[in-house]
Amino acid sequence: MKQFTGTGVALVTPFDEAGNIDFQGLENVIEHVIKGGADYVVVQGTTGEASTMTREEKRTVLAKVIKIVNKRLPIVYGIGANFTQAVLDELSATDLSEVDAILSVSPYYNKPTQEGIYQHYIKVADACPLPIILYNVPGRTMSNVTADTVLRLAKHERIIGVKEASGDFVQCMQIARDKPEDFLLISGDDMLTSSIRAIGGEGVISVLANAFPSTFKTICHGSEEESKKATFGLLEINPLMYAESNPVGVKNLLKHLGVCGDQVRLPLLRASKDLDEKIKALV
Repeated sequence: MKQFTGTGVALVTPFDEAGNIDFQGLENVIEHVIKGGADYVVVQGTTGEASTMTREEKRTVLAKVIKIVNKRLPIVYGIGANFTQAVLDELSATDLSEVDAILSVSPYYNKPTQEGIYQHYIKVADACPLPIILYNVPGRTMSNVTADTVLRLAKHERIIGVKEASGDFVQCMQIARDKPEDFLLISGDDMLTSSIRAIGGEGVISVLANAFPSTFKTICHGSEEESKKATFGLLEINPLMYAESNPVGVKNLLKHLGVCGDQVRLPLLRASKDLDEKIKALV
């Protein structure tokens, strides 16, 4: 499980002006984060705009990432849906031979009970050939995976960790206190990474690490003082990443860093002039 500690980069999916996948931009991002010290990459999560990509596009991006990474880093692939059978179908239809783990978001929109969430993940874990990282992000799913439910699921041999993006630090503490020793508590909030590390967490699956991988290397692997100082350095820019929804902000940031373009897919729009100027000024 140690290969999923430290900085996991939730990779953006660059697009060209016509809205097609920009594979050169994708390669630029991957090389940028590898050079900066990322520990693993996450493909087709929220930041990768998976919700606006076709099944074929997702598979094409995964194949391209596998080729570019070339076994230099572990690869985590996002497969999740609000229909349990759809997740099972996607697992069986996807070539996962070069993937190291699955990141699976809690069912969204339906607002299931905790027992429904539990049964969903057990079905998925029983069918999945790879380790699974749970993904709890109530701001998008409209339902929270409670600490009790996470701890129940942690007993399954294939469920190895949780990306915790609830923003509820007490909930994170409950998981940290009671989890099995080898179960990974992973920050889903860039700015809480240092704090979650302090209570026994194992790094982050990060948005900003697309742009600043070396900063997150310090946050995840530096001393307590270095980690704190690096986190403080992100206080001004982090809110801008979400001002017009993720990944609008980080793609704009990557544009200003010369890594890739900032095109997103509808219903998202490129950063407004005001946001663009604010990000440019901080860069």
